[in-house]
Amino acid sequence: MSEVTNRAPVPAGTAPAGGGKGDGARTGWLRSALHRLTSSEQVLEDEDLALASGKAGGTPVRELPDRRQACVCGTVRSVTLRPRAGVPALVAELYDGTGTLTVVWLGRRQIPGIVAGRRLRVHGRVAQRDGRPVLFNPAYELLAGGGE
Repeated sequence: MSEVTNRAPVPAGTAPAGGGKGDGARTGWLRSALHRLTSSEQVLEDEDLALASGKAGGTPVRELPDRRQACVCGTVRSVTLRPRAGVPALVAELYDGTGTLTVVWLGRRQIPGIVAGRRLRVHGRVAQRDGRPVLFNPAYELLAGGGE
């Protein structure tokens, strides 16, 4: 048994809507261009940073698993010295475009190269403090780009 469908005739020399070769590429390009034109500068910067962090091998902060090893790449937004129980602690806020990770080095007053604006990759076990992801004493790598 054959199936019958009702379709309007297509004039010669034209392709049916959505059926043309490369139509998806044109639609994707248009959607991307409209997104770039209508989004705020902050949204575009966040998307670019999230893409760069992913390419550098980082896990997005919004997807960090609790109590598991993770690698996060991002830009240091702030660095402060906050003593904890009389012990110095260097605290950095690392932003990857999807969220902020608090990075704490206990017993350190400063670390050369860890400054606001610097791109950084950190490795360690994720913990949660007050509902926010934290890494204590992570291994780190200074990345090219940012406040060198």
